Amino acid sequence: MINDAVHTPDHQQREVQAVVFDFGGVYTASPFSAAAEVGEAAGLDPSVAITLLFGPYDHDTDHPWHRAERGQLDLPACRDEIMELSVAQTGIALDMWEVFGVLGKRMTGVRQQVVDHTLRIRQSGLRTGLLTNNVLEAREFWRPMIPLDEMFDDVVDSCEVGLRKPDARVFELSMQRLGVTDPSAVVFLDDWPGNVTAARNIGMTGIVVDDDPADALAALDAALGW
Repeated sequence: MINDAVHTPDHQQREVQAVVFDFGGVYTASPFSAAAEVGEAAGLDPSVAITLLFGPYDHDTDHPWHRAERGQLDLPACRDEIMELSVAQTGIALDMWEVFGVLGKRMTGVRQQVVDHTLRIRQSGLRTGLLTNNVLEAREFWRPMIPLDEMFDDVVDSCEVGLRKPDARVFELSMQRLGVTDPSAVVFLDDWPGNVTAARNIGMTGIVVDDDPADALAALDAALGW
């Protein structure tokens, strides 16, 4: 069912000018699922592990991972701080390297159907953007995974601009760089519901992408009137 996956600003269909995508969890396996697996293996509730590793992700805070995503903390220091934090709160040292290991095993390739959908959207004449929360050290890994120049008119990487989702300013920056002034003319897709909520709060159409992206792509087509 896709009814809960898409939310438009009002009941009237708006003409879409741009579609903005997240990266991890949209084109690839979700890092949050990998964190949940590491947490379960350590005997922790998956939601607790996700919050310890990635911070309260519905907010923009001073958690080590959030600072790393804003380009304010290098990855080794981020890892150390997260391990200290998790030991202090649970007695268990959660290691971000283990999360990356699980994620690497799950990333057997990109979700080609999402890549193809993106290319089709751009070829139709709509503007396309990528808006990702990422750390500087990951750039050389994830960027070659998809043909960025073919797929997107603009790429906003949190660690490069010093802003991260769910901060409204990073959505506004993406719009500005895509040349769109009306948020209701933008569709945004992300695997983290809190980021989708943040996009909806400024007036965008928001779509949550699950492990199987089929429903989200169907919701996207509906939002585009296809």
